[in-house]
Amino acid sequence: MTLLERLSTDARLLSFPITTMALPSRLVSRAAPLCALLIALPASTPLFAQATQPPVSSSTAAAPKPAAAAPLSVAELLSLAQAQIAIAAILDSSGAELAQVKNKTLQAQVEMQKRRGQLVAAVLSKSGMTDEQYNARRYAVSIDGRMRFQLDSMVAKLTGQAIPGVFVAPVVAPVVVLPAGIVGIEIGYVAVGYLDTPGKAGLLAMAQTEAKVAAQHAGFMARALDNLQTLQMHSGHVLHAVDPQSMPAATAPGKNYGLKRSLDGIIAYADAASKDVGASANVKAHTVHIITAAKSTLLRADQVMALARKIQAATTPAAAATLAGQLQSLCDQLLAGSDLNHDGRIVWGDGEGGLQQIQDHLNLLLAAEKKP
Repeated sequence: MTLLERLSTDARLLSFPITTMALPSRLVSRAAPLCALLIALPASTPLFAQATQPPVSSSTAAAPKPAAAAPLSVAELLSLAQAQIAIAAILDSSGAELAQVKNKTLQAQVEMQKRRGQLVAAVLSKSGMTDEQYNARRYAVSIDGRMRFQLDSMVAKLTGQAIPGVFVAPVVAPVVVLPAGIVGIEIGYVAVGYLDTPGKAGLLAMAQTEAKVAAQHAGFMARALDNLQTLQMHSGHVLHAVDPQSMPAATAPGKNYGLKRSLDGIIAYADAASKDVGASANVKAHTVHIITAAKSTLLRADQVMALARKIQAATTPAAAATLAGQLQSLCDQLLAGSDLNHDGRIVWGDGEGGLQQIQDHLNLLLAAEKKP
């Protein structure tokens, strides 16, 4: 059964019509990385803002919070997903054109900006939404985790991109009981504390801290898509969190230890624990899962750094902005992993695992191990 047939079946069950939008496959394939960026933008953010708003005076009364929006129907979510894919394709294509040297004249820039606005307006019209309705629905999705997941799932089905995972913060137990002997020491370096980490944190906790910093600053980029200096500043913060040695002179947030260094330690000590004479079958099984997920995360960390460096090398806001959504999605996957095969779950293997899966299997290892 094709995708549209599956969606149509769902639609009939829920008694709503689906209006498909014909898009060139070239644009659809380029659109998906920007969808997360569009979703992350606040609904009040203009799509084509040319300047930041002036600061609000402290004497200005605080605006009332908007009333809670009613949940969107499946039909409305599908329409929003289709519109976002189409708009992302337009922004991606026009952004690349705006960055070309031949289009640096004021006249060319104005004409392309106008054309881009017309194309977006046409997409919204075909979707049966006004700009106000589109922004309102984006806002409703941004504050509702359930609707966000539904929308992400629809975008994944329409584009073939993986659904972003959801990171579940670990519940830190007051006391961690480790296996006996050398195995317990090596697992303890991962789970409890290490020799040279800031605050003597465990290597996994340090990896999670640095990954959160990277994800946070990748998310900040969505607030300043028209400001190259700000985009490059936050991409530098991402680089520093992943590998401080890549930005040795930077003063940046984070622990100055690095996600990659933490992952290298996790892999090394998990491997050593699995090879110790006293390692149980439980330790040997779960350290394989831990190492595999850590290597997948390490690979994503390299991809994050490559994207961040491209943003660092960009010469225009448009060129950098086209990469910002991809960077945010990859940084989120450092923590949560990624459902690469679209089966609705994220596992430790098949390149899907992230820090969450390392945490899960470390917990399983500790729970099943015989206490000394």
